[in-house]
Amino acid sequence: MKFTPLFAALAFAVYAPVFAAAPLAGTNAPGFHRIMLGDFEVTALSDGTIDLPFDKLLHEPAAVTTKALARNFQNTPTESSVNAFLINTGSKLILVDTGAGSLFGPTLGKLVANLKASGYQPEQVDEIYLTHLHPDHVGGLAASSQTVFTNAVVRADKHDTDFWLSQANMDKAPAASKGFFQGAMASLNPYAQRVQPFSGDTELAAGVRATSSYGHTPGHTIYTVESKGKKLVLIGDLIHAGAVQFPHPEVTIGFDSDAKNAAAARAKVFQAAAREGALVGASHISFPGLGHLRTAGKGYDWVPVSYTQLR
Repeated sequence: MKFTPLFAALAFAVYAPVFAAAPLAGTNAPGFHRIMLGDFEVTALSDGTIDLPFDKLLHEPAAVTTKALARNFQNTPTESSVNAFLINTGSKLILVDTGAGSLFGPTLGKLVANLKASGYQPEQVDEIYLTHLHPDHVGGLAASSQTVFTNAVVRADKHDTDFWLSQANMDKAPAASKGFFQGAMASLNPYAQRVQPFSGDTELAAGVRATSSYGHTPGHTIYTVESKGKKLVLIGDLIHAGAVQFPHPEVTIGFDSDAKNAAAARAKVFQAAAREGALVGASHISFPGLGHLRTAGKGYDWVPVSYTQLR
């Protein structure tokens, strides 16, 4: 019998040894994504994801929300990212928001591990800028009542620090809201004299400025990062449910302290970002939460960043 290459391949297929199936790995790669913005290095950091019942939280009929989510291949509750952003200006290492730490369940609190995986250590962070003092943005500041970022100064708008760090405000708050105050206090108190509030629009570092976007909280703030003509706007919680609020930015959410002003702030910032073509970084859009806004009728399309291999 003549042995042809095809015959040999068939014989191997019949008589080759069988190996056990490989076990499922069960994990993703570390959650960081890095881009260059002019001379600045920007690293998006994942704190994990959390399921949110947008059909109950958004101020629109639940059926409308569910339909919009389904059109984007999402379910209710919806798995939502919690993102933070690390900016290396060359002279300062600045972290915008810190994730939830231990203030939520086990699906969050991954920021420090991902920070380390990205090549940095918590003690290297010089300054921390908070978009606002909700637990999923401040919880990563402290662990077991100790500072996580041992050399960092913490900056936030005075309207937020005055509100959320006030015992009097917590005492009169509804029971469901008291945890927000407790989380803010537990996270910022270990930093004692290193909390430095600012008032309104402020340049905080060369190439980084704070701009008031009050509404989601009393002192909610966005941060604009600029280098060599490139601009990144870190919008915090101006948006939560992209499938709904990009096409309909007028829709607000139950987390807003002042829904009317939150919607107005979103409209203003989105209009400017779309007009200028600025890069946008969002706390709760699918990781890495970086992309551009493009006008689409009365709303917007979200165009995620393309993957870039840094050289």
